[in-house]
Amino acid sequence: MFITRRSLAGALTAVALLAGNLAHAADGAAKRILVYGDSNTWGFIPVESGSTTRYPKDVRWPGVLQATLGSGYEIIDEGLSARTTDVPDPTLPHISGAGLDGSAYLSSALATHQPLDLVVIMLGTNDVKKMFDRSPFRIALGVGKLIDIVAQTKGGVGTSYPAPKVLVLAPPPLGKLFPEGRAERFAGGVEKTKALPAYFEAIAKAAGADFLDAGKLTTTDGIDGVHLSPEAHKAIGTGVAEKVKAILR
Repeated sequence: MFITRRSLAGALTAVALLAGNLAHAADGAAKRILVYGDSNTWGFIPVESGSTTRYPKDVRWPGVLQATLGSGYEIIDEGLSARTTDVPDPTLPHISGAGLDGSAYLSSALATHQPLDLVVIMLGTNDVKKMFDRSPFRIALGVGKLIDIVAQTKGGVGTSYPAPKVLVLAPPPLGKLFPEGRAERFAGGVEKTKALPAYFEAIAKAAGADFLDAGKLTTTDGIDGVHLSPEAHKAIGTGVAEKVKAILR
């Protein structure tokens, strides 16, 4: 059979378009999940003092979540050290823009990553810092505000995507705080973090969101009493994966 240049070019174009459509279909089939958190989502490696680095992607709990769920899901990691639910932190002025206030940045993050099927929120640990003087109830209201932002942002900017579902995680309670400086910064925080799950569950239920107590999956076992070991990251990632599959089944 004689093949002209024009027919060959047409065939190649059709193959390219078909491949693109198949790839697009595959992308569209994946469930997209935004994970919104603080340093324990970012992957802060606990140290006795001084600066630190970040766990590799496959060690961090969002990475474990991705590996456990597999290719049918896409995990988008939005972790930021020192992030709160909805209160500005004046101690880190070099973090400009929305800063560390989780409520100030969330709508932009949602619109950036649309379409989304689910938003997983694990915040509240930094809210218990002494300087904020927040009760567990007030912190839970901050989480409620984040749930509402997800609903109000809906599809983002100029798009018709539906608002994603929300899964609220109560972070594991603080451990034994070390060194003394950190203990002072989080004074009274251990008790507050132990009280958070009950308040978070009530707020999530009232707002129509799902809830999971990460403290039932692991403890805050880092040497500083604030951050997580690789084992704790693995426990959260695998535990959250089971909850996600139930929500998005």
